[in-house]
Amino acid sequence: MPENSCKIAVFISGGGSNLQSIIDHIEQGHINADIACVISNKPNAYGLVRAQKANIPTHINDHKNHTTRESFELELIKTLDVYNIKLIVLAGFMRVLSTTFINKYHGNILNIHPSLLPKYTGLNTHSRVLEAGDTEHGCSVHFVTSDLDEGPLVIQAKVKVNKSDSPDVLAARVLEKEHIIYPLAVKWFCENRLAFKNSKAHLDDSPLEQAVLLTQDLETLLK
Repeated sequence: MPENSCKIAVFISGGGSNLQSIIDHIEQGHINADIACVISNKPNAYGLVRAQKANIPTHINDHKNHTTRESFELELIKTLDVYNIKLIVLAGFMRVLSTTFINKYHGNILNIHPSLLPKYTGLNTHSRVLEAGDTEHGCSVHFVTSDLDEGPLVIQAKVKVNKSDSPDVLAARVLEKEHIIYPLAVKWFCENRLAFKNSKAHLDDSPLEQAVLLTQDLETLLK
């Protein structure tokens, strides 16, 4: 990695497929970044294996070993301080971070959510979309604020909902788009094109009044 590459910490709780997508795009030279560490609150998260295969340092911070969220987050901070992190990427991290933690890293935390925010915050988005009879679904990358899943939007991708879809089938189609838009957002941040200023996401110094919508032209930036 170049010495001036953007140092990233990725927080995971599960399989880490979005982590893998970011690893792949860094290795292919599409993103000038260094994943300095991967932190999981689940000891058996497969994302830890993905990181180890890529020779990325891993840390397990099991929330069950802490009696308070403050203690859990102090250990996170201690780990982050070792690596001089510029960006925290939440990739399927299933713990809610406190306002204190978020404010400490204000403007430097990204999250991906499997819905077209502001619709369907929280869990079980694919089932809820099908139950509502929506014709489109998707995913969103946003800056993290103390309001769960409500931080300023950066980029979204849409997929068509088919009548034959099950939640799992729909989730798989959305996940394919997640693997495109998350690396793009990370790329923009690491190129200093994406920033969080005055309570809004800014791309190329212009405030985003709405999320960038993924297009084929944008997809070519990762090819």
